[in-house]
Amino acid sequence: MTLLAAEGVTLAYGATAVVHDVSLAMDEGGVGLIGESGSGKTTLARALLGLVRPRSGVVRYGSRDLAALGRSGRAEFRRAVQPVFQDGSEALDPRMTAGASITEALTTHHRMSRAARRDRVEALLADVGLAPAIAARRPHEMSGGQRQRVAIARALAVEPRLLVLDEPTSALDVTVQARILELLERLAAEHGLGYLLITHNLGVVGRLCRTSSVLFAGRVVESGPTGELLTRPVHPYTRALRDAVPRLGGEPPATTGRTEAAPAPSGCPFRLRCPLAVDRCRDEAPLPREVEGRKVACHRAEEVLSGLPASSTSRAGGEASGAPRQ
Repeated sequence: MTLLAAEGVTLAYGATAVVHDVSLAMDEGGVGLIGESGSGKTTLARALLGLVRPRSGVVRYGSRDLAALGRSGRAEFRRAVQPVFQDGSEALDPRMTAGASITEALTTHHRMSRAARRDRVEALLADVGLAPAIAARRPHEMSGGQRQRVAIARALAVEPRLLVLDEPTSALDVTVQARILELLERLAAEHGLGYLLITHNLGVVGRLCRTSSVLFAGRVVESGPTGELLTRPVHPYTRALRDAVPRLGGEPPATTGRTEAAPAPSGCPFRLRCPLAVDRCRDEAPLPREVEGRKVACHRAEEVLSGLPASSTSRAGGEASGAPRQ
């Protein structure tokens, strides 16, 4: 059974919608949510954690509407679904030691003796690769990688079924990122955890996530098996994200087209940045549809998969050759 799902969720700040009709399901295994800064990833995560209510649509915990849960249901939800935020220094109280932060999570959800709590804190620290002495340190006395491991240990303290990981490695250097990813892989296997991994880093989702969804301007533009999205992307935005990744040997990224344009106010939101846009993209917003085992919101998806002629991608100004400028 799906543990947590968004069904047609729209979210807004005031009168401005920032997430539009998004559906996403999480069960066992890793699910990736990919997009650039400002795409709505974190806002959607806040809704999935019950921190904000959708303007329309439903977030479901199992078969139940998250917004309709009573006191006991919400307590159960908080145990089952735990967040791990981007920066451990902001997620941890600077006045509390690592041990106290983890103990706070334990005492909120479990009745335990002082000795049992102490043993459990030590076991959790060991589980994330930290020495018992870390329990006595405050956040400013730890490295970035240590703080993030403590944040993960705190989330694991209540024995969750799902972690919502919001850019969990972006504040860390490359070496520490690799260690955190190895840790997440091991913990998922040992504890049977599911997780939603929110990131702009395609390498991270390629390593950890079975399926992924790509978000642009608050809309899912492509979703499906992660391997397919990374090796054979269909939507031009997914292709642009993949091609923006630096390559070995100093070869520059392969990104083409305008990367700075804001979402278009009508038609396809991506058309002002898209090298494949045609008149139809100006006049009609594409709806997600099934294309070879994935869902894609692009009028020209089949053409991309069949091998688009070079002439169709020759213009970097944001629209296909022969189409009038908007």
